[in-house]
Amino acid sequence: MKARRKTWVAALLGLGALAIQWPAHADALDTLREFSRDVKSGRAEFTQTVTSPDGVKKKVSSGSFEFARPNRFRFAYKKPFEQLIVSDGKTVWLHDVDLNQVSIRPYDQALGATPAALLSGAGLERDFTLNAQPSRDGLDWVRAVPKVKGGNIESVQIGFKGHALAALELQDAFGQRSVIQFGEVAANVTIAEASFKLVPPKGADVVEQR
Repeated sequence: MKARRKTWVAALLGLGALAIQWPAHADALDTLREFSRDVKSGRAEFTQTVTSPDGVKKKVSSGSFEFARPNRFRFAYKKPFEQLIVSDGKTVWLHDVDLNQVSIRPYDQALGATPAALLSGAGLERDFTLNAQPSRDGLDWVRAVPKVKGGNIESVQIGFKGHALAALELQDAFGQRSVIQFGEVAANVTIAEASFKLVPPKGADVVEQR
């Protein structure tokens, strides 16, 4: 895979969330728990900004996200280049459209305790240590730290505005910071099962990692 893709792929595999409205709750941690319990599917548009460890370089991408519990999701990145990340709960496909390359990995190896697993999976407090954080930037925050150490993800912070999940911040093991903002949200919608499968296009370079 070309060098310019590697930074993006690391962020792509670790991100995903929805802005969902809730009744009043005691704090953001309660809201996150209800998100995990009550929202069975959803879709949203997003904008993602990845900042380099020195805080100087920034890359911005945008696209759409769909999920259905447990562990099924579809990221469709549209800008600055097209990529698809699709999971049916057992397998994860990464399709780089420009390169016509498809990488295939088992779900557990590809994600594990990442934000995608946190927000589309079923093991919220099994896989993460959760703590409410002080409010900042007009949002209330929950910090989630993977219980299994040694992965690419150091921590995830989930921000709520009022009772809506509004932002996601990711700190990775390479010192990069990713921020995602959301819009055009729909919760508990019907999503076709075909959205969570990817058939490599004809002529694609397919790389399977087992």
